[in-house]
Amino acid sequence: MGEGDQRLHLLDAWQESPFYSDRERAALSWCEAVTRITEGRVPDEVYELARAQFSETELVNLTLAIVAINGANRLNIAFRTVPGSHRVRRAAMAAE
Repeated sequence: MGEGDQRLHLLDAWQESPFYSDRERAALSWCEAVTRITEGRVPDEVYELARAQFSETELVNLTLAIVAINGANRLNIAFRTVPGSHRVRRAAMAAE
């Protein structure tokens, strides 16, 4: 979809990388905080950072996307889905 390899490969190091905008950093920080709720809530500083970059509607939509992705990941973990296996099955079905 037009995203360069460099930014994709550096996603794990987004905090140290200079290749993400303030808005992207706020989204990534929000994503990590929503995914790793250890205090029972998103830390205030992360919430304030996200609210500074996103409207209420945008933040709700971002949060729903994070919840959907986390849910899918948990289903895959629970059912021991092998990463990439969906492509193998799709290719096998197409060959039939």
